[in-house]
Amino acid sequence: MNGLGPVLAAVLPSIGVGLLFWFVMRAVVNADRTEREAIARMDAEEAAAKRAESQEN
Repeated sequence: MNGLGPVLAAVLPSIGVGLLFWFVMRAVVNADRTEREAIARMDAEEAAAKRAESQEN
């Protein structure tokens, strides 16, 4: 055996790319979640405004 160096040199790039992919996908999922929450808040506010408007008339 020539040591651990060649094994690490072969495995570390794959691990690095896997971690990079994981961080990117986590950011995408979090962005989607916050966007859905913001849309739900906007929809609730619009519904409340419509209800208030219909009660005034």
